[in-house]
Amino acid sequence: MSLLDPRLQAFTAIVQQGTVQAAARTLAITQTGVTQRIRALEAQLSTTLFTRSRKGMNLTSEGEALHRYCQSIRDLEGLYLNEILGDSSQTLVRLTLSGPTSIVSSRIIPTCVDLYREFPNLILNYQLDDRQDSLDLLRKGVVQLAIASPEEVALEMTSKLLRPDRYVLVCSSRWKGRKTAEVIRNERMIDFYESDTTTKEYLQKFGLLEQARPDRIYANTNYALINLIKAGLGYGTLTQEVAAEDLEKGDLICLNQKQFLESPLALVWYPRNPMPQYFKKIIQSIK
Repeated sequence: MSLLDPRLQAFTAIVQQGTVQAAARTLAITQTGVTQRIRALEAQLSTTLFTRSRKGMNLTSEGEALHRYCQSIRDLEGLYLNEILGDSSQTLVRLTLSGPTSIVSSRIIPTCVDLYREFPNLILNYQLDDRQDSLDLLRKGVVQLAIASPEEVALEMTSKLLRPDRYVLVCSSRWKGRKTAEVIRNERMIDFYESDTTTKEYLQKFGLLEQARPDRIYANTNYALINLIKAGLGYGTLTQEVAAEDLEKGDLICLNQKQFLESPLALVWYPRNPMPQYFKKIIQSIK
């Protein structure tokens, strides 16, 4: 059961399915019926909600705002239906949080484990994103919570500063005894992808960047990146939490006297009024 207007149901079905045809199958109505509902909705709002492409339907900025509204309504509707009808099966709430692999895997997920027990009908999903487009996913309504740099937060968003990530410079334990400057002159950096500047920022902070080789190796997961470093193919930066296990086992060692680079972080969401208790608790728990 949905409390959304049929036109909004058609709208959300297209967002979820990507095409009018797939939305029609989901709603068990004709494609013409879906198209008519969207046209009526756009006429009522005096705006365009979608742009059409060969790959499907893409939200406009106005469509993104409406999608966020629909998600907020769906968050609350299950709770209201349970109160009115006494039907606990209606109370499932689905949220998605997006952020960098390091903080989501090492800090966010362990923090949120107890929330599943406190709110058994909460389904909190995670979308690990190391290309830093979490705020774009938030704007489009794909996720409801995002981890991002505080300076990137838009005025219409709400945010909470988190404990910053601390990056250390690491290399294989096979290189024990080598000086940091000698490693940087002769070995390659290993980063997630070409636009990943964390290691360069670290070297810049400590006056080491000019000595570094320009050629780099890329591996877009922590697991792959750590294995390349452990194999002695290069050096790179990892957060203290991610590096901790391999440092303790002695597979990795810290360079540059274990000095670290701090990267500020914020938890970001769109304002909700009223804010559901489970949403408030998620925000309070993540630090």
